Amino acid sequence: MCMKQITQSAALIAAASGIVFGVVTPLTASATDRPSPSPLKWAKCQGQGLDPRQECATVSVPMDYADPDGRKIGIAVSRIPSEKPSVRRGALLLVPGGPGGTSLDNPSGKGQKLPQEVRDAYDLIGIAPRGNAPSAPVSCGLAHEDLALSRLRPWPAPDGSVTENMTTARRVSDACTRNGGELMKHISTKNNARDLDRVRAALGEQRISAWAVSYGTYVSSAYLEMFPHRTDRVVLDSNDNPDPVRAERAWLQAFEAGVEDNFPVFAAWASAPERGPDRVAGTPAEVRALFLRLAARLDREPIPWPGANPEELNGNVLRQTMLDTLYDPDHYPTLARLINAALKGTVPPAPEAPEEQAMQNITAVGAATLCNDVAWPRDAAAYRKGVAESRAKYPLTAGMPRNAMLCAAWPWTPKEAPVRVTDRGPSNVLLVQNARDVATPLSGALKLREALGRRAVMVTVNSTGHGAYLRNGNACGDTTASRFLATGIRPATDLSCE
Repeated sequence: MCMKQITQSAALIAAASGIVFGVVTPLTASATDRPSPSPLKWAKCQGQGLDPRQECATVSVPMDYADPDGRKIGIAVSRIPSEKPSVRRGALLLVPGGPGGTSLDNPSGKGQKLPQEVRDAYDLIGIAPRGNAPSAPVSCGLAHEDLALSRLRPWPAPDGSVTENMTTARRVSDACTRNGGELMKHISTKNNARDLDRVRAALGEQRISAWAVSYGTYVSSAYLEMFPHRTDRVVLDSNDNPDPVRAERAWLQAFEAGVEDNFPVFAAWASAPERGPDRVAGTPAEVRALFLRLAARLDREPIPWPGANPEELNGNVLRQTMLDTLYDPDHYPTLARLINAALKGTVPPAPEAPEEQAMQNITAVGAATLCNDVAWPRDAAAYRKGVAESRAKYPLTAGMPRNAMLCAAWPWTPKEAPVRVTDRGPSNVLLVQNARDVATPLSGALKLREALGRRAVMVTVNSTGHGAYLRNGNACGDTTASRFLATGIRPATDLSCE
């Protein structure tokens, strides 16, 4: 899902929070039918590097949809209006990844990569989902060391033990409980979908179109189920597994397949003679074997890394760097240089850390979403079993994808069942998917395609990385998605783009 975003690191985050609530009967679509009580008041957006046409407003929504007349929170939205009002079709919502990501700046950013006919047809709409600043924000107030991705991702101990992960889960969850506030209890995928419908109503639109990425495809899948007839044209890009039983745990476990799909591409790159000083080994097989040996050595003998978080290069920091790098082939040199430095017993300069306040915010939103959507096992034995199986079958990820996140100690119980995607509703969805994606692998995307049935057509792009539409220069995939948004024309059947 992913993650999500302010920096590459911050985009990958998910964390925790707690207190037990009873189950609330899920709300129907009609319960969120009421539009905002007053028209939106658009004003110039704050921030640097934004398109001067971009403007911002705030939509008031219930903090708790079970109490629609109770406390309200603000959802920040942005827009760049249609560039040709005479052909305007409606509004295109740019649904961000994460959980913890925001698309508030996207009308000025990736929205400007859309072809002219799409920018003419739609107002481009960004959103900061509930919990994300400058919408009503949350923070767990975590210690600096608990913001390290190698800790937020539940890498087990070198011997596969999950004891420290369970301790971290309790500590981080307790911090979210103390510091997160009431809103932490009401951040979830279904509430994000309800917020999108409030935004639609506030914009004065009967139906909304969307370009959703990564975790945004899960939010949009919820919207397709809860408000099917308020959707126009929906592009789902880099698609989450819709497994309603495992829900958010399926996102974590997806890294097993995602890394195995992607590491061979890195290994081929890192063994090519033209890499020069970035070359890691002579063949792809040698790159893989060397990586596994180096990670095991760093498990035993970490290298001090002043200025980094944590301040040592250990096996799990190397593995987390590998995971981050595989999101984008442009980042392959980062991993290659770290491997080559570590082989010499040194480290490169410490990576630039994301701004801590933003990291706290993103982490808290990710935590609340992952843990409020579905109950995670609380018994360490379940994780020990999963980690052992995963380590044996997927050595590159060392058991992390089946381990305990802070949700194992989350004190609040989910208020409603997870999203269950079906084929009921309009046939107005186009899935766009890279063949090799570390965070949302093709195997999971195919499950979403199957669940949507006749409602969807899928375009599989023979590309590597996270993000398919307008990311890889694949003319076939980009043209297909752009044509659909501009004209409504989709391929008659699923399509593969070489």
